[in-house]
Amino acid sequence: MQETAAAYYIGVSPSKLRTLGIPRKISGGNFLFDIRDLDAWADALDYEGDEGWEDTSEVDRAFGIAAE
Repeated sequence: MQETAAAYYIGVSPSKLRTLGIPRKISGGNFLFDIRDLDAWADALDYEGDEGWEDTSEVDRAFGIAAE
């Protein structure tokens, strides 16, 4: 995937993408990114506000199907 598309895919600017250390290949002067590397980078990010998170959702509790 070309640099501009890769940056858009993970929600950053192309210049920011270059600083993230995600592996890339060069073909004809173009930086190319493997979507699997982009996904791995995103998967490694921390979730915001996951402290105190429970597996049981409010909807599950409302319908009485919450895991005990």
